[in-house]
Amino acid sequence: MSTPVVLPPSKLAHIVFKTNQMDRMKQFYCNFLGGRVVHANDFIAFITYDDEHHRIALVQFPNTTDKEHNSCGLLHVAFTFDSLKDLCMAYRQRKALGIRPGWYYQDPDGNQIEAQVDNYDNPDDATAFMDSEMFARNAFGADFDPEELCAALDRGESEAELKVLKDVGPRGLEEGPKIEAMMRTATVGV
Repeated sequence: MSTPVVLPPSKLAHIVFKTNQMDRMKQFYCNFLGGRVVHANDFIAFITYDDEHHRIALVQFPNTTDKEHNSCGLLHVAFTFDSLKDLCMAYRQRKALGIRPGWYYQDPDGNQIEAQVDNYDNPDDATAFMDSEMFARNAFGADFDPEELCAALDRGESEAELKVLKDVGPRGLEEGPKIEAMMRTATVGV
């Protein structure tokens, strides 16, 4: 039996978070994204960082409780940068604001956010890598230190060389992400 095909959307427009700490979340996303509030009132805020009218919306419903970290739901949201140089600049700017990643960044409500750069210039190459034996053994990628990555760029090492994935062997949930590490698979992400 074949699955019916539907017309895919042209892009992902926005993400909406339910929160119980509106002011902290607004400040975090404006800082994290270099964004601005387009509209806000006592219970909703719309934030953008580009030509879209809003990329993040925050809604504060009455009686909203803290996030349950062991429940099902969204694991993380990822934002792409054009180059490793841009990713490092954003990392350093966030660090200056006191926003530091673990394996991912985390907003005040505990939602995880990845900032990333594609390791492949051609999306077809990234897709082919995700269909490879190396990816099948390890979809988590290799840990790296963003300070070392940025220092290597500062020394003049090429982005192409820095984006080459090292095969660290099999890695599953048991060997998965360490708290102070970041991921490198088809993307470099923090």
